[in-house]
Amino acid sequence: MELTEHTIIALIIQISIGLLTRNWWAGALLACGYFIGRELAQAEYRWIEQFGAGLRANAPWWAAFDPKVWTKADQVADVVGPILATGLLARIMRGRAAKLNRR
Repeated sequence: MELTEHTIIALIIQISIGLLTRNWWAGALLACGYFIGRELAQAEYRWIEQFGAGLRANAPWWAAFDPKVWTKADQVADVVGPILATGLLARIMRGRAAKLNRR
């Protein structure tokens, strides 16, 4: 469950926004933006702990993107999973809406 938690939550957010606004891409962007920001902040903290002597001032702008702090599968899955799942659902719903409009 740990590898899919963020993906499931992102889909719930997207579905909520999509049903309220009929804009499935907005729901995808909101959900993914939240999880990407969260994971990048955590990666930055890991970098600061490992390489920055515990001081934020020592962290370069690219600290959160350093592959050395992305060592576990769940860290990557927490970013990639929501992007892939919400992107797929938004695309499906867009195709479905286009099909209904053609009728």
